[in-house]
Amino acid sequence: METMFWIWMAAAAVFVIVEQFAPTLVFLSFAVAAAVSGIYAQFKPEEFYWQIGIFIMVTVVVFPLSRKFAKRITKPQPRESNVDAMIGKLAVVTQEIEPHQPGKVKFEGEVWQASADERIEPPSKVTIARVEGTRVHVQKMS
Repeated sequence: METMFWIWMAAAAVFVIVEQFAPTLVFLSFAVAAAVSGIYAQFKPEEFYWQIGIFIMVTVVVFPLSRKFAKRITKPQPRESNVDAMIGKLAVVTQEIEPHQPGKVKFEGEVWQASADERIEPPSKVTIARVEGTRVHVQKMS
């Protein structure tokens, strides 16, 4: 009964194809397990439950190994962009900021609404502490 061998090999091929579109090495562990189960099915085609058990056992063994390998080969995250890149950078106050009254700061040529915990007068230099929607929260430089 050669059919089970080809079913497992087809499953392995499908897992490899899916892995190409979702490169996480998760489906690769399923592909390896399906191939091993297919090889077992070539010799013992009538022992379907053993094939399923081998598939599960190999997946359980290969999956953690693939995660370690994936961590080793992945590149570090690219540098922060957009508003995350603003945090910690310098800006210049263009309109007075009071604790309960927003003002304005200029950051890299753009004017932003700004809030602060203390009164800051222009043209003070401030550090951007966080971004809250379309407003930045700043701190006076010491």
